[in-house]
Amino acid sequence: MLLSWGTFGHEHINKAAVFALPEAMLPFFYNHIDFVTAESTVPDLRKYTLKDKSENPRHFIDLENFVSLDSLPLTLEEAKKKYDEKFLQQNGILPWYILEMMDKLTAAFKEKRKTEILFLAADLGHYLGDAAMPLHTSANHDGQQTNQKGIHSFWESRLPEMFGNKYNFNVPDAKYINNLQQETWKIIRQSHALVDSLLLIERTVRASFQDDKVFERDASGNILKTKFNQPLFTAEYAKAFHNKLNGMIEKQMKLAISNTSNYWFTAWVNAGKPDLSSLDAPEVSERNLKAMYQEKELFKNGNFFGIQSEKEY
Repeated sequence: MLLSWGTFGHEHINKAAVFALPEAMLPFFYNHIDFVTAESTVPDLRKYTLKDKSENPRHFIDLENFVSLDSLPLTLEEAKKKYDEKFLQQNGILPWYILEMMDKLTAAFKEKRKTEILFLAADLGHYLGDAAMPLHTSANHDGQQTNQKGIHSFWESRLPEMFGNKYNFNVPDAKYINNLQQETWKIIRQSHALVDSLLLIERTVRASFQDDKVFERDASGNILKTKFNQPLFTAEYAKAFHNKLNGMIEKQMKLAISNTSNYWFTAWVNAGKPDLSSLDAPEVSERNLKAMYQEKELFKNGNFFGIQSEKEY
């Protein structure tokens, strides 16, 4: 079981993305910031808890298994014509699904369907978070091909839980994306470019540790497992690996935050910049206004108010 970015990562990504939105969008999203934050992990719940088989390929793409990256289909519809269902189920549809979600979010904005806007925006933030995680773009997604099993959840869940409270999540204001297809594949390729260095860093760190210092073990010497049946790395090893990554995780989380706010903003612009203020009762927005600006100031310093993600380790 591999929870992409974990609860900590996805919740922080979606919540931070709200504060990068422009004034015309911020009050509406702030009114529902708790929903957008909590909803960020629902795609994983559909995948793992509800066992929704259609959900699985939406979270990744194994780029190495596609023959030519230069001739990949631009849309999900074209991908389904070029590749059979089994191939896509095994190798993922993440970038195409992001683009499909953007079409749906844009339509929801255009028709001012409040519930759909919030639901689709939160889910889209999840998949954009996945796209910023390097191992979600690789067939060697858990280091299983290089004797590094367990590295996936270690990198994206354990390390953010341990060190994420010291990250600075402030990002620039949302910007409009002129070419969504080009930008989506750019995100995927940039993440994929980090795969080899991520794995090499872990191998280098492991070579400097004695075997009994890499994993937590019980009295009999057996490697302890997490509740998701993943090997439990020692805190000492986690610190060494995190330091050697030299800010990679924080950088990728910030990229995910920017990407999420950029895509939300672009969908809203492409929908004709609808007035969102009418979607909530005026007294609700007025009540939240002071707190919104207070939290916005905290965000400028990279800090959060009132977020306490469920621990997975």
